[in-house]
Amino acid sequence: MNLSQLKPAEGSRKRRKRVGRGSGSGHGKTSCRGHKGQNARAGGGVRRGFEGGQMPLQRRLPKRGFRNIFGKEYALVNVSALEAFDEGSMVGPTELVQRGLVKKIIDGIKILGDGELTKPLKIKAHKFSKTAIEKIRTAGGEVEVISP
Repeated sequence: MNLSQLKPAEGSRKRRKRVGRGSGSGHGKTSCRGHKGQNARAGGGVRRGFEGGQMPLQRRLPKRGFRNIFGKEYALVNVSALEAFDEGSMVGPTELVQRGLVKKIIDGIKILGDGELTKPLKIKAHKFSKTAIEKIRTAGGEVEVISP
């Protein structure tokens, strides 16, 4: 077998429809567009979401709320979850993902102050709440803010 003998599988290649090539082709005269009407015209057709003049769905449904496109979404971790780490260990975003405390680092990690911490840990995160900083420092740990 040579490269010159290669052919596509039978029925895998379909010939394109050639319209407007005479009445004998079966696709002549109106070229498969029917008679008159919006879709028969040059440049005809309707825009996306158009419902023939009826009020479109995107205008019928009520609009609620606001989504800030510049807003940051942080993965949240409570101080009580940090009890899973050994005393004196360094806790960063990669360690939190490995332990399964955070599924995905979205725009960063924020440590919240819910619960208690009894071990001194060195914690690196993108943001901390005031109560979280207070609880980590009273337990003898260190807080380091890392830039996103």
